[in-house]
Amino acid sequence: MQRLRLPALVVALLPAWACQSAEAEEGGDRALAVQAAAAISAATAGESAQPRDLIHAGQLTQGGWMRGQLPENSVSVQLGDTPVAVAPDGSFFAAFDRDEKDSVSLTVELADGSILTREIAVAPRDWNIEHINAARRPGGASEDFMRRRQPELDQIWNARQQRSETAGWTQDFIWPVEGRISGRFGSQRVYRGEPGAYHSGLDITTGTSGTPIVAPAAGVVVLAVNGFSLEGNLLIIDHGQGLNSAFLHLSSIEVGEGEHVAQGQQIGRIGASGRATGPHLHWSIKWHEARLDPLLFVDPSA
Repeated sequence: MQRLRLPALVVALLPAWACQSAEAEEGGDRALAVQAAAAISAATAGESAQPRDLIHAGQLTQGGWMRGQLPENSVSVQLGDTPVAVAPDGSFFAAFDRDEKDSVSLTVELADGSILTREIAVAPRDWNIEHINAARRPGGASEDFMRRRQPELDQIWNARQQRSETAGWTQDFIWPVEGRISGRFGSQRVYRGEPGAYHSGLDITTGTSGTPIVAPAAGVVVLAVNGFSLEGNLLIIDHGQGLNSAFLHLSSIEVGEGEHVAQGQQIGRIGASGRATGPHLHWSIKWHEARLDPLLFVDPSA
């Protein structure tokens, strides 16, 4: 069996409402650090691993991820109800939604027909929930707006269904741009008991429009469009294995659909296009339908 290639594990639980900065809670960080260290220890114990061993490690928390190595005689694997793609060497990537329950089954079918199941404990996050003593604004999207919006949503959906032969998912992600974090993943407002949508990405601002951004990991451009109603100029990169990054509100896009991009390659510039109150990068990550926290993919000290 090949040894699992693991990235640096990031302990970065930093929830806060959009456009505010807040420190992560020390206790939560310490607990996640212990969990990550235990996972790494189990994963790398491995020179004496048995053929039926299932190795995995990562950010095992809501909005987090895992990489792993399957037993040599594996046929298929799924996390909960989601089928997991497997690389030729038996390695895989899977992830946990922002609202993932406290455990999820990783199920492996072996060549002899037997089933290997492991319950993955998913650490909860203390999301920053802001309670507002005001009613949520009534009404929804107008018919006129949806006539424009629905084709945009269809393009985004279709782009995210594309599966490229790229190994970006195996890399340690880097920051797409250096700047101030102005919006945290997972933050949410509740209006007199009625929850609003949570913040689905990480906002980074440099204070000016036009700052270059780079690809956080290698991939293939699956969508590069200008002028969407909410996202503005939007770029989506597929990193493989169902993992993709979206970059919103750009002032310019410097790569095209179908283009292979390398980690660190310049792909566009920060802007305020679409529905944005000022120039910033909104970076979101999804694995299939699970929304993930970009902070758990990068080194927070970088």
